[in-house]
Amino acid sequence: MGCGSCGSGGCSTGGCGQKGGCATGGCNKLNTFDWLRNMLPPDRTEVDNVYEVRFKNTRKAFYRNVNGLRLYNGDHVIVESDRGYDLGQLSLGGVMAELQMRKKGFKKKADDIPRIYRKANETDLELLQDLRSREMKIVTKGRTIIRDLKLEMKLSDVEYQADGTKGIFYYIADHRVDFRELIKMLAREFRVRVEMKQIGLRHEAALLGGIGACGRELCCSTWLTDFKTVSTAAARYQNLSLNPMKISGLCGRLKCCLNFELDSYMDALKDFPKVEKLQTGKGIAFLQKTDIFKGVMWFSYPDETSWYPLNTEEVKDLLEKNKRGETPESLAVLQNEKNIQEAAKTIDYVDVVGTHLPEMPDRSRRSNKKRRKKRPPNPQSGGNRGSSREARETREDKKPQGAGRSKGQGRRSNPPKKEGQAAQTDKTPKPQARETAEKPANTSNNPRRKSSSRRRPPNRRNKPNSGANKSPDAGPKS
Repeated sequence: MGCGSCGSGGCSTGGCGQKGGCATGGCNKLNTFDWLRNMLPPDRTEVDNVYEVRFKNTRKAFYRNVNGLRLYNGDHVIVESDRGYDLGQLSLGGVMAELQMRKKGFKKKADDIPRIYRKANETDLELLQDLRSREMKIVTKGRTIIRDLKLEMKLSDVEYQADGTKGIFYYIADHRVDFRELIKMLAREFRVRVEMKQIGLRHEAALLGGIGACGRELCCSTWLTDFKTVSTAAARYQNLSLNPMKISGLCGRLKCCLNFELDSYMDALKDFPKVEKLQTGKGIAFLQKTDIFKGVMWFSYPDETSWYPLNTEEVKDLLEKNKRGETPESLAVLQNEKNIQEAAKTIDYVDVVGTHLPEMPDRSRRSNKKRRKKRPPNPQSGGNRGSSREARETREDKKPQGAGRSKGQGRRSNPPKKEGQAAQTDKTPKPQARETAEKPANTSNNPRRKSSSRRRPPNRRNKPNSGANKSPDAGPKS
């Protein structure tokens, strides 16, 4: 849709080419889509067709296409006014415009409906843009005059007629104001016919626009045209905070969006019992909070800070018991029993079909070490290498007598047996690999060296002429 007021020069039905980025918001403000714009009743022609025309902000009116012009939604047209002419933008036509007339109670006859003269041209749009640019200065000057006259009113906005001969001054006032002197001063100052129009705070927000707490444009300035009464009961039904700072809009009144979801909350509250307190064995429990969509009601005792959640069926059961004169147990006992029952019904895992699957082992504790694969037994060695004492003795028997080990591979020598020690019960004595002289016991004063089984360096152990075999009288070699 062409805007004409965004400075891009767009004046056709194709739009201004800004793709919704209009700086003034005129391209998407209170926009509507006529699905039946090309359809007319059988007894109607384009000459009798009625269109809805939108002017600045939220002001709309109905006009008749007496000249049979080929019009489309979004076109700028010159329409008839009480004195002179005005310029507006088509928003609805055909059957949809008639339905809108019924909704608003428009009861004028066809001959009394104002007319559409022609389509607007570039000159008309430039003149209107020039008038719009002067409106803020007029608002500032008009507020100064009102302050000088000490009138209890607030000037919100000014709307110029397209021919520049009339100006509509929108104001807000809590009480009736005598502005006869004000009209004379405004007409003398701006040289226009002055029309004073009182509006409410919601209409002021719709005229000025803004961004709401939700982060979007205000509903009243984009699509909402009918302002219904909003009461604090809507906030109570939805369990919202009654803080005026949180439930009030930019206009200072209750947010219109409080009524949007009220019907859903009212339907959900039909299943809740009307109760404020419950009689139990511990005392009277009072209702503290209601979670409407979860179906949970929270109760607490006056001398405790703990809240006990109960669903609607449990509350109804307790109410029936109270009517019969029965006093149920404490809510804490009921809560513990319910937790035990829920724990017994807990299923670790259920697939999408609903089949209960056994608990899977916890693989998170598995060691990162690689598992060692068992080697198959070697038939030549008589089984697993080093698996038993008999296998080691068999390998020793197969070795040739006197065969020694290579350097650095000797076994540790066993310490001599003490007196009284039990003899070895092996049937077959262990063969010695080589004959070695018996080493004397350790007679050192060092307490750490208690046995001769301490490993010695390989170079000493494997020498045939060890220092232990030498006599003390032997002299040095020649």
